[in-house]
Amino acid sequence: MLYDLEHEDLIKIIKESDNEDLEALAQDIRDFLVEKVSKTGGHLASNLGIVETTIAIHKVYDTRVDRVIFDVGHQSYVHKIITGRAGEFDTLRKYKGLSGFPKSRESIHDAYDTGHSSTSISAAMGYATARDIKGENYNVVAVIGDGSMTGGLAFEALNNIGASGKNIKIILNDNGMSIARNVGAMSRHLNNLRTSKNYTRMKENIRSTLDNIPIVGQKVSDTLSHTKNKIKYSLLDQQGVLFEDLGIKYIGPIDGGDIQALTEAYEAANDYDGPALVHVITKKGKGYYWAEKYPRKFHGVAPFDVDNGNLLSSPTAPSFSKVFGDKLVELARQDSSIVAVSAAMGTATGLGPFYKEFEDRFFDVGIAEAHAVVFAAGMAKGGMLPVVAIYSSFLQRAFDQLIEDICLQNLHVIFAVDRAGLVGADGETHHGMFDLSYLSLIPNMTVLCPADGNQLEEMLEYAIHLEGPVAIRYPRGSSQGNHLRLKSFTGNNLILSQGDDVTLLPVGPMLDIAIEVATQLRQEGYSVGITLVNQVKPLHIDAESLRTKLVITLEDNTIVGGFGAAFDQQYRSESYGIKNYALPDQFIEQGSIQELRKECGLTPQDIVKGVQDYFEERKA
Repeated sequence: MLYDLEHEDLIKIIKESDNEDLEALAQDIRDFLVEKVSKTGGHLASNLGIVETTIAIHKVYDTRVDRVIFDVGHQSYVHKIITGRAGEFDTLRKYKGLSGFPKSRESIHDAYDTGHSSTSISAAMGYATARDIKGENYNVVAVIGDGSMTGGLAFEALNNIGASGKNIKIILNDNGMSIARNVGAMSRHLNNLRTSKNYTRMKENIRSTLDNIPIVGQKVSDTLSHTKNKIKYSLLDQQGVLFEDLGIKYIGPIDGGDIQALTEAYEAANDYDGPALVHVITKKGKGYYWAEKYPRKFHGVAPFDVDNGNLLSSPTAPSFSKVFGDKLVELARQDSSIVAVSAAMGTATGLGPFYKEFEDRFFDVGIAEAHAVVFAAGMAKGGMLPVVAIYSSFLQRAFDQLIEDICLQNLHVIFAVDRAGLVGADGETHHGMFDLSYLSLIPNMTVLCPADGNQLEEMLEYAIHLEGPVAIRYPRGSSQGNHLRLKSFTGNNLILSQGDDVTLLPVGPMLDIAIEVATQLRQEGYSVGITLVNQVKPLHIDAESLRTKLVITLEDNTIVGGFGAAFDQQYRSESYGIKNYALPDQFIEQGSIQELRKECGLTPQDIVKGVQDYFEERKA
């Protein structure tokens, strides 16, 4: 490496270096990224693609003053390296370590905390408005990917910005794909822009030719500028018109690997007093063979072998996502009304096999969760049985649609709520810690929680034959529990054992913790029972199983409005005591599941001590 990325002032180097030196810096950053992410895991391919784009941003802008907002934020690793955090990359996405997303608490260079898609342009509009009201002077830049542009929020913001005329710059990082294959009209529009340079070439040729004609040339050129709409439509064949007709100056497409061209494009955008969009074409995974060949695999990757791209460890049991996807294929073979809906996460949620076998019944709507839910509602009204697979933290983006379009009409739509509970290294923005609360408060919704893969299969089949909306929420990772095979799920919570002193009510995957708690308490002489809560709503617990002194609820959801809160409200007048164990009423940072459970007081040791303290207090 030419540069000591962990110790040198890279911002100063970037601003003072020529393009040849910056190309060497780009290579050093790529080598650094591959080395570090191969050990920590993380979002690699998107960061490899945006190296030169980010270097040029720091060449033109001063992120100590200017507000640069990265949409989603998983492509901010290069920005973090440049702004002095390379020395912390061994802690990337680890407990108490460097976040995988922009965090304003980490650095003054991070203008806005992100983690979900399609928000950067709206945030930029807010920043620019505040700037103008206060009479301040700084640039506001939104960096957004083409996948994020499929989200409706981005269109709302573009419309608002164009109408306002605010001086905002948008850098569209177009690598042709998001986590899943990009879909929709915006994707096709950007693809047309990528593959055609008619607008740029023709505009430059005409203006150059006319300006060289003595006396009349400049007048004709000015006249053409006043009739630009006609020129755009005739020469451009309606490419690029979308942004300019919204009132946003379009610059591009620009080669995302050409630092000089990028720098010139950003400066040209700055010279324009109003909203401008720079369309940058990048290559996901650039510079690392395996990430270029398999960009989806290396979008978010676990630790891997740099030489061959293979993961250092592979799961021994199928994930909940795979179990769900395989079972849905089986059910769809028997029922032609079943359709699957994804919001740009088809492969990640296990729907890959469904797409291969039932392509005409699989629908990926892009990063547009609210649309996905209403789209499913329409299909349900039309006689189909939609199964919508979305991560828990992303489904909350469609909360209003769950209420108004699904539950109010009591439509038979099944929600496969993936990544429920703690997810680990992605942290606050990705933990599925609110779904039990927001799903359970909606009338007509049935909420199911499997403890393992077998139960997930049974619940999916059970949900197919129910009426009304059903949500099945399950965690990330292995579907294999440490418990024995459970009795088949038929709609009731399962009484596994009964006790006189304590009854544990674990929700779904919390069963293994409950078993460990029960084992330790029994060794100390307590009589302990376990009732597995598979159905959080409608809530019904067999009264016979609760002839006990203390009831403990266990869930991987926030303590506010979750299962424990609902149980406490319904059974608070009973003679037994109630203690609720859940995630605290706060945002939880990244870390391993075990580290986070310890921080949240959800380990078996924490619960055992809570029981001991309860009975000690009763003796006093």
